[in-house]
Amino acid sequence: MSSNDQQLDMELGSGVAAFESKHFASAAKLLSGLAEDGNPEAQYRMAIMAQNGLGMVVNQLMAFKYMKAAAESGLALAQHGLGFMYMEGECVEKNGAKAVEWFKRAAEQGLVGSQTTLAMMYETGEGVAQDPQEARRWYHAAGFDEK
Repeated sequence: MSSNDQQLDMELGSGVAAFESKHFASAAKLLSGLAEDGNPEAQYRMAIMAQNGLGMVVNQLMAFKYMKAAAESGLALAQHGLGFMYMEGECVEKNGAKAVEWFKRAAEQGLVGSQTTLAMMYETGEGVAQDPQEARRWYHAAGFDEK
């Protein structure tokens, strides 16, 4: 590992630690450059902060940009976050089909929250055609076995 890679890892680690300890202004300073350079972990956390006004003014455009970039890189938490944005119409126009698409990507990586959300969407028909069999499949994947 080069010294530059070690420096970037230290910056990311410090930024994540600041985020996790709710020092959002510090986290934003530490993570913004990494997010701009394409680091998915930094992008995901910057999206959360921008969406909720944590350590910065609410910025829906930035939140969507970073969440989408992190999701497209394969980060399951970001895929779930992007699915939620589409499901609720937060930071982007509501779109059930896109919500399902992103929840499925995260669910296929084993993210239980996405599996459960998909199950509920198929159970209620929110954003998708109601499909009890598909709902059961996702509930089962999430560990909810029928008694």
